[in-house]
Amino acid sequence: MTKRSVTATALIAAAAAASLLLTGCVAGENQPAKADTKATSSAGADSGIVTEGGTLNIDFATYNPLSLVIKDQGWLEDALADQDITVNWVQSAGSNKANEALRAGAIDVGSTAGSAALLARSNGSPIQAINIFSQPEWAAIVVADGSPITSVADLKGKHVAATKGTDPYFFLLQSLEAEGLTPDDVIVENLQHADGWSALQSGSVDAWSGLDPIMAGAEQAGAKLIYRNVDFNSYGFLNATEAFIAEKPDVAQTVVNAYEHAREWAQANPEKTAQILSDVAGLDLAVATKVITERTNLGVDNVPGDAQLKVLTKIGPTFVATGDVAAQSQIDDALATLLNPTFAEKADASAIK
Repeated sequence: MTKRSVTATALIAAAAAASLLLTGCVAGENQPAKADTKATSSAGADSGIVTEGGTLNIDFATYNPLSLVIKDQGWLEDALADQDITVNWVQSAGSNKANEALRAGAIDVGSTAGSAALLARSNGSPIQAINIFSQPEWAAIVVADGSPITSVADLKGKHVAATKGTDPYFFLLQSLEAEGLTPDDVIVENLQHADGWSALQSGSVDAWSGLDPIMAGAEQAGAKLIYRNVDFNSYGFLNATEAFIAEKPDVAQTVVNAYEHAREWAQANPEKTAQILSDVAGLDLAVATKVITERTNLGVDNVPGDAQLKVLTKIGPTFVATGDVAAQSQIDDALATLLNPTFAEKADASAIK
C-alpha cells in the first residue's frame, strides 16, 4: 500500500451545513448501544476463537473518515454475516464521548485522539489501541472574523472554548505552554466541539480550540485559525475494550481488516470519501474535501508503536500538571500498556470483500 496524502483546494460552506454544525444534531448521535444478544465462541480449525452470534457495538465519528466509509459501504455487516453477528453503529461526538462509551461498555470499539486514549487509560479505563486510523491536523486555535486576537499570547485573560479530554483541549494546553502561559492564564469553557463553535459565533467566548470537520466549516464561514502546529495533534486511535479483545479477538481482527480495506479505498477514492463525510456531517462538499485532502493523512502506518509513543510521552506530563491525572506513574503505566499492535500487524485488507 502506498503511504501518501493528497491535497486540494476548498470553496465555501453552505448555510445549511452551518446550521447542522451549530446544533451538533446528526442522526444517531449519542444513541445507546443495543442490548447484546448472547454470543458464543468456539475453537476454529486453527484453534483460534470463532465468535457466533451477538452484537458488535462500534462507533463512527466525523473526525474518523474511515469509520464513515466502513459504515457507508456495509463491509462489517457483510464480513460478520456468516457468524450471525449484528453490527450496531453509535456516533461519537468527540473523543471524550467515545471514551465514556468505552468505559461504560456501551461500545466495544471506539475512535479517539491518541491523547484522549492515553488520558483514559491513565485513569483506569481498560482500553487498548488496536489500530491507527489517521495522522490528522484536526485542531487549531480559532477566533471570529475581525477579532483583535492574533496570537496565543493574546489569549491571556480571555475565555477559550475547548472540549476537555480531547485533542483540541490538549492542543490548547500545549499552545499556551509554548508561549510561556499556563491554563490559569485563560478561562477554559468546557463545551462540546459544535457548541464551542456556536459560542465563538455568539461572542460568548473569545476563542475556540477547534476540531475538524467543524473547524473547516467555521473557517470557510469566516473564522480565522490564528495558531496551527501539526506536532501538537496526536494520532487517530482505534481503541477496543480489553474484555472485547480477550473474548472476541476474531471480531477485533475483522474490524481492523475493515479499517485497512477502507484506508486503501479512501486513498483511491478521495472524492467519494469527501462526499461521504459531506453527507454525514452536513458539510459543503468543498469543505469536506479540504478535511480529507489537506488535513487528514490516511497514509500513516496503521500499527501502533514508537511514533505514537513519542507524541504521547510529550503530552503525558501535561495531564499531571493540570490535575487530569494524579501521578506520572499512572502515565508511565498507561504508556506501557495502551498500545496493542497484534491486530494491526496481521491486518489483511483483502479479507474484506
